[in-house]
Amino acid sequence: MQLRYNYRLYPDAAQREALAKAFGCARVVFNDGLRVRQEAHEAGLPYPTDAELSKRVTVAKLTPERAWLGEVSSVVLQQALADLNTAYRAFFASLSGMRKGRKVAAPRFRSRKDSRQAVRFTANARFKILDNGRLRLPKIGDLEVRWSRELPAAPTSVTVVRDAAGRHFASFVVQTADQPLPELDSEVGIDLGLTHFAVMSDGTKVSAPKFLRRAARKLRRLQQGLSRKQRGSNNRKKAVRKVARPHAKVADTRRDWQHKLSTQIIRDNQAVFVEDLCVAGLARTRLAKSVHDAGWSQFAAMLEYKAARRGRTFARVDRFFPSTRMCSDCGRINDKMALNVRTWGCPCGSLHDRDVNAAKNIRAAGRADLNDRGAQVRPAPVPAPRGEAVTRRELAPSGAQQTGISALQGREDVKRSPTTVDFYAGDRHLGSAPVHHGVARLKKTVSGELTAPVVARYRGDKLFNDSDSDPVDAR
Repeated sequence: MQLRYNYRLYPDAAQREALAKAFGCARVVFNDGLRVRQEAHEAGLPYPTDAELSKRVTVAKLTPERAWLGEVSSVVLQQALADLNTAYRAFFASLSGMRKGRKVAAPRFRSRKDSRQAVRFTANARFKILDNGRLRLPKIGDLEVRWSRELPAAPTSVTVVRDAAGRHFASFVVQTADQPLPELDSEVGIDLGLTHFAVMSDGTKVSAPKFLRRAARKLRRLQQGLSRKQRGSNNRKKAVRKVARPHAKVADTRRDWQHKLSTQIIRDNQAVFVEDLCVAGLARTRLAKSVHDAGWSQFAAMLEYKAARRGRTFARVDRFFPSTRMCSDCGRINDKMALNVRTWGCPCGSLHDRDVNAAKNIRAAGRADLNDRGAQVRPAPVPAPRGEAVTRRELAPSGAQQTGISALQGREDVKRSPTTVDFYAGDRHLGSAPVHHGVARLKKTVSGELTAPVVARYRGDKLFNDSDSDPVDAR
């Protein structure tokens, strides 16, 4: 597994100037390559290959207009073209559907005003970590490094990054071997939220630290000062950096806290299951600031790679799985609940904490996915009462006293749910209803005889009428 190890750099004035020159040259080569490919596409010419772009860079160094490209390492320029090629491959793979996830846009031109600047040195650049702890980079010098921990192996490349706060970092790529932990019997489901950042299936609740909310007062004052500065002035550049520093501190604190929590969870559990939340959609709601402050995606990514490295099992549960509304004891799916409802009771007699119940359902759903129990994920089947456990319609009891009637007919295949369910009262057809998450709900009939909605619900591998209205048969 390839891992990144980041360390803080402290360059002097001359080294900062050399790094700024390297950032600028890499940016110019990237933009020149992007412009050449765009012009070739507009003119209908063949697509310029990486080798052709590399030759253009070599020729450009001999011209007076681009002679200053020779003042930086050639590896930096070649890696800029490699980044351009990676961006195009991701774009084409997204267009063809081979790349999963959100659509990737075409590469855009880089700007010197971008908050993040980076250059990469591979082994060909002959970078070196000296005995005195300094990092030697070609045509830049020996940089002071704050080694917070030792590297587990020799790095294959190093990327020098300057963030919006003006800080410099060295990011080493290291090839490491997996380090499995001793196997455990415990498994945990995690329900992520805003009031409590994580609620475990064993009842443990981790309060949300809300790092951004804590720094809101200071950020408000600094952003007000930034808004008063004239655009393009040096004072505005200073104000931008002042605003970026507390934001960087918030991000660093959140990342450190999530690393510690994710490490503890991976060490204490053999299998970890989380819900696949649509963070991009939640970030467009009125809770957007709190959603971004929580950092759910970053935390789930930490759990995933740490589980792979430590020999643990990690799985994501489908985001449409009704973990909150489903009873973890009987499997009944109840109606939607408002966010202010923190506890609720099931008709089976169970009283649930909203978040703990969701975490239990996530754990059960994750287990079902790993065991290949099919697409319909729910807890273990609950045996039906003896009066309901019938397989032929002519044997089903009738009368207002019967609240659950089997829907199975003869040798009907019950391993896959139908897309629609037909409701009958005797031999008379009342109507049809689609099946969503194993539930079919008939709200209205043509004759209007039903006084309450009729619900057909799957329990295990059987379909039952699950309403308080007059008994009907669901097929």
